[in-house]
Amino acid sequence: TKMTIKELQRLTQCSVVALEGLAGEPLDIIINGYLIAQGEVFVLSDKYGVRITYIITPSERMRRLSR
Repeated sequence: TKMTIKELQRLTQCSVVALEGLAGEPLDIIINGYLIAQGEVFVLSDKYGVRITYIITPSERMRRLSR
């Protein structure tokens, strides 16, 4: 699922965002075309969310950019 920062800022409580993954599947969190974190979709009761499992360090981001 792709969203602009503006769309993200417009989200409010009870906003619905369609996710492409299923619960437990890994996903990449990309901002401005750069991978900044990784996470997984989770379900709690009847609510869905994204659990961030890894944040890309600044040095790792720089290393990836230089490839």
